[in-house]
Amino acid sequence: MSRDLEPPADDVRPSVRDAAHNGERARPRPVRAGLRGTGRSGTAARQRTLREHNLSLALRHVCDAPEPVSRAAIATATGLTRATVSALVDRLVAAGMVTELEPVAATRVGRPAVPLVPARGTIAAVGLEVNVDYLGVRAVDLAGRVVSERVEIGDHRGSDPAVVLERLAELAGAVVAMLSADGVMLAGAALALPGLVDSVTGPLRLAPNLGWRDVDVVRLLTEHPVLAGMPPRLANEAKLAARAEAHARRHDGPSSFVYVSGEIGIGGAIVLDGEIFLGQHGWSGEIGHTVVELPGAPGTVATLETFAGQDALMAAAGLDRALPISVLARAADAGDPTAVRALTAGGAALGIALANVVNIVDVGQVVLGGTYAELAAHLERPVAQELRRRVLSAPWSEITVSGARAGQYPAMTGGALTVLRALVDDPAAWGAGDVVVAAAGARV
Repeated sequence: MSRDLEPPADDVRPSVRDAAHNGERARPRPVRAGLRGTGRSGTAARQRTLREHNLSLALRHVCDAPEPVSRAAIATATGLTRATVSALVDRLVAAGMVTELEPVAATRVGRPAVPLVPARGTIAAVGLEVNVDYLGVRAVDLAGRVVSERVEIGDHRGSDPAVVLERLAELAGAVVAMLSADGVMLAGAALALPGLVDSVTGPLRLAPNLGWRDVDVVRLLTEHPVLAGMPPRLANEAKLAARAEAHARRHDGPSSFVYVSGEIGIGGAIVLDGEIFLGQHGWSGEIGHTVVELPGAPGTVATLETFAGQDALMAAAGLDRALPISVLARAADAGDPTAVRALTAGGAALGIALANVVNIVDVGQVVLGGTYAELAAHLERPVAQELRRRVLSAPWSEITVSGARAGQYPAMTGGALTVLRALVDDPAAWGAGDVVVAAAGARV
């Protein structure tokens, strides 16, 4: 079935950290003009680079601020002059990236401050997802609102990639058509896949739970007219979900953590200083395929998915795997002994695997995402027990375990954020640098 979902309340605006290609622990600084050039054309190119950098800097501060920010506050934070900031903001407003709110009365003598916020409903990015039991498309605007969404439930085990991707493109077409009708500009698309993606353009090397191997996903998707002019970038679903989680925690959570995503398969990501650690090929985080031995059952060795994947948990609880995970959560909440035992054993296996990760990467936070977020109340304790027992540094540094904050379908949100961060990183490439603002503030 296909359905529209209400936009979640979660704020998913692209942040300063999200907008950079590398983690930014220090405050970003402007690039100063006045460098000596070798000729007229070189000076012009250098000045254009300065303007592009500072446009990005201004937009990042607007998008990352937990509350509306003024031109004066941006100038103070960046070291740019107020006149420069005003010119940059005027360009961003004219390009539909920033919105001015009603002026706020000044507490001191002077003109009222004009609060600035990311523009709503002008520019959006599309996050798509293929998972074993659903397809989804979500559009997120610069203000962090989900402006359109389609999710379709289905069983895609052993499926034909061409058939599944054609259906995904049709769902994307419905979302794009709605955005177009509302006058929303598209910044691009990103697709989350449950497997090994070779690069941002593919191919998908392996998605074992789908039964897909060496699939040119971008080629198949761009055969559809809706995506022909907007080829999506590709990434592993757990990494994009971790991107959304890092974004959700950017103001009050740790910037380094291990993210584990429970679905039919189990994916993971290592987040260090707010950035995803990808590995040499982008294939890091495949925790579901690590091998564990259950405590109290010597010789019982298998992959983590065998013990703690969604199908395994449902089977251990005596439930049909076709039922939603909420059925298992409700049974455990009600104290059903079979459901509680299933989650305790699955949590122990998960904790053993995560202990290996924490011993290697030295982070102090584990985040349970995907279906694990819904089961967190029953998984946190057995996971934490195994971490305390098996992590060498645990007596001196506590490892905390918590459920994810990024909401339902975080990989779709993470995909949209990945596209929006590229826009924030270079707003000039999206039109802000070409906008000319007249003295009266009109776009000409």
